[in-house]
Amino acid sequence: MKYPIAIEPNNDDKHAFSMVVPDLPGCFSAGDTIDEAIVNAKEAIELWLEIVIDDGVIIPEPKTIIQANLEYIGWAWANVTINLRKLSDKVG
Repeated sequence: MKYPIAIEPNNDDKHAFSMVVPDLPGCFSAGDTIDEAIVNAKEAIELWLEIVIDDGVIIPEPKTIIQANLEYIGWAWANVTINLRKLSDKVG
């Protein structure tokens, strides 16, 4: 699965790049660089999904970046690839 992440623009060296996963409510992270924000996003998504899988909740299907929420106009976008089978034996 590929989840799009929205990375908030950073205009100075004093603040981290924050990011959110619009398809996964409450899933967010940050990083000092965009690359670090993407790596941290992958960790945040995996943890979010592990909890949801363990709780037996249906996993939200990721949208494409084009379908992404207009609330994030001007933010940078990236896709994070997640292998659900590596997260849980409950995923077939």
